[in-house]
Amino acid sequence: MSSFQIPSDCSEVAIGEHKLAAFLGIPADANGLVIFAHGSGSGRLSPRNNYVAQRLRDAGFATLLLDLLSPVEEQDRRNVFDIGLLASRLRLASGWAAGQPETAHLRPAYFGSSTGGGAALRAAANDPSVAAVVSRGGRPDLAGADALKSVTAPTLLIVGSLDGVVIELNQAAHDAMRCERQLAIVPGAGHLFEEPGTLDEVVDLAIGWFGKYLDGSPR
Repeated sequence: MSSFQIPSDCSEVAIGEHKLAAFLGIPADANGLVIFAHGSGSGRLSPRNNYVAQRLRDAGFATLLLDLLSPVEEQDRRNVFDIGLLASRLRLASGWAAGQPETAHLRPAYFGSSTGGGAALRAAANDPSVAAVVSRGGRPDLAGADALKSVTAPTLLIVGSLDGVVIELNQAAHDAMRCERQLAIVPGAGHLFEEPGTLDEVVDLAIGWFGKYLDGSPR
């Protein structure tokens, strides 16, 4: 039995016909809504993403952490790596937020990690409503070449300096994209940013990026 406690500044919500479980947190005078795309095998209970989300809320951004798959869907490992399916769930979450009174006015952005980075970029392709994308240790290459070229949202790709081949994959994705984008390499960080201080550097980079593009402008 998990001892995870729902963040005190969040509420539990269920999204779509699959009743995808999610935590929604909205600070006063929020500037935009950051929707999280977790990596393979992860979800709304991810300690790292909950830490990032808390810091983002402290900085004035609303956050939505959701399980992109239902418990039944998670039993099929193929779904965990189905980027098209995961991207469709992000678009579903964005549409859900657009229909809720408390979030309808908040422009969406995506924060993806691991395979969720690819899903976030696939979801952002050809969608001008998305204000920005941040990928932490992500696999943007999984979005596919056509999607990468179709992303218009300003995109920040964050990779640890110890993450070897993932740096190369992010550099190739960066070069393939046509939108405003930046590749940031965090010194001394591995794939999960578990090294002291490295996740805080990710948060600082993300806050700066979202702060630039989620400036309180409505959808």
